[in-house]
Amino acid sequence: MADWTTTTLQQIYQKTIASVQRLGPNNIPYMATAGQYQTNMVETDITWWTNGFWGGLLWQLNHYQANPELVTAAKENEVALDQAFLKYEGLHHDVGFMWLPTAVADYRLTDDDRAYWRGRHAADLLAGRYNLAGHYLRSWNRDRAGWVIIDSMINIQLLYWASEVTQDPRYKLMANEHANTVMQHHVRADGSVAHIVVFDPNTGAEVETMGGQGYGVGSSWSRGQAWAINGFALAYRHTHNLAYLETAKRVAHYFLANLTETDGIPAVDFRAPKTPVMVDTSAGAIAACGLLEIAQHVPEAEQALYQNAAQKMLKQLVTQYGDLNPAHDGILTGATTAYHDKAGQNVNLNYGDYYLVEGLLRLLGKDFLLW
Repeated sequence: MADWTTTTLQQIYQKTIASVQRLGPNNIPYMATAGQYQTNMVETDITWWTNGFWGGLLWQLNHYQANPELVTAAKENEVALDQAFLKYEGLHHDVGFMWLPTAVADYRLTDDDRAYWRGRHAADLLAGRYNLAGHYLRSWNRDRAGWVIIDSMINIQLLYWASEVTQDPRYKLMANEHANTVMQHHVRADGSVAHIVVFDPNTGAEVETMGGQGYGVGSSWSRGQAWAINGFALAYRHTHNLAYLETAKRVAHYFLANLTETDGIPAVDFRAPKTPVMVDTSAGAIAACGLLEIAQHVPEAEQALYQNAAQKMLKQLVTQYGDLNPAHDGILTGATTAYHDKAGQNVNLNYGDYYLVEGLLRLLGKDFLLW
């Protein structure tokens, strides 16, 4: 397995260098269409929630094997995101996705002062979304003051970082309260997860759950499951609260039990009709990273369950959906943005690529803590 992982990573590394050279400066890709990055998010929507994953992939690969072209492109990604701070109305809870893999990664690796303050700025924006009555960080904008989505469990890692570097407990306390609320209201007894829970912003009382990017109300959107696995496992890393680890394990067990229906590649929604068959490779890559995170924190007798499942899934993702041709942009096909988004089915997405690379590096023990 180590030989296969090393070979695959080397192919991805060379392919990424080729993509960096084709993209040129000041370019943040989102998805590859027909093997080519065609949309530059710097020009299209600098506040888009996925705009940090390209930089994160570059930092991870540079940590694996240093190359100045990767550093230059990662720094350009980070500088370009400064424009998002000026478009405050477009920013929401996903500032963690945007600045953890870029500015915070840069700071952790290079101790760059400007990167530090970018991360601090983003953390303060996230902290400003805290609802005192409901003990949660609100998701999205406009009239959604009571909305909380499961994706937020990754974003709160930005608050754990801010608390660590400032020695100010407020950030960590907000992250913990938010995680507790999500644990109580989003995660069901069987380990399935609701994508959206709506609260009364004045009282904090739960009002309803919504299907969001899954099939519908009461369903089980696989990428939401993956965010929960990864997010609660990371929250345990930062807090050592066993309730978070147990929650990550419960969601992981539900996720793994449902893989048998689609030959090891997660369906878009585990509770959707069996036809048409729809899969989401990005959910698989994210979940694999979460499984590997769990494996670091459980007793030795439990580690193989999570480690082996992650290894198997990552290999299946690459074997069935990996594009390792250096003449093509994008790595992982077969991703799906949302169950009912016809334009976003069987596509390449930059976050699927990022988590695939992180997972492969984790298998070799050569990643670094980005979250």
